[in-house]
Amino acid sequence: MIKINQAVIVEGKYDKIRLSNIVDAVIIPVNGFSIYKDKETAELIKTLARTTGIVILTDSDSAGFQIRNKIKDLARDGKVTHVYIPDIEGKEKRKREPSKQGLLGVEGISDDILLKAFENAGVTAQKAEKPKDPITKSDLLDLGLVGGQNSARRRAELQKKLGLPERLSANMLLEILNVMYLKEDFMEEVKQWFFRD
Repeated sequence: MIKINQAVIVEGKYDKIRLSNIVDAVIIPVNGFSIYKDKETAELIKTLARTTGIVILTDSDSAGFQIRNKIKDLARDGKVTHVYIPDIEGKEKRKREPSKQGLLGVEGISDDILLKAFENAGVTAQKAEKPKDPITKSDLLDLGLVGGQNSARRRAELQKKLGLPERLSANMLLEILNVMYLKEDFMEEVKQWFFRD
């Protein structure tokens, strides 16, 4: 498994599941052509492109390139790296029929080929090590961001300050915070925002 510092943007949930077996990173699925209407995911991509940078990994068929171009357009003010998978004929195991163009998508590509695609794109990668002191749900509780009176309002305010969409799950928020911040810096910044004398 490799750790990637940038957020990885993929087409769908099966791509995310596939990639999470070999990559330690924030992985955001755009749910195919839903990216054209999903304003929250679009805003999240813009924020991540400006802060951590993003890696775009879509299928190598025409739909994948169309979705890639939309994501690239959303992230034009940030740092974008493109990872391309090769054209490999075949069909994913979970599907009855091959894609319209008969090519494997991200979910059907082998580990070796996916890792080589990241390497070919020059993506910053290192052997995965979990942060020694990650931000946890307990920290969010201590800061009054979950499980307490006004926690929903505080969380919404925090997400707005960070340029993140309101409807992030607690788990996705933690993933993103751990990419954007060291725990000590995050705790200090939140205390300044919410606990000024």
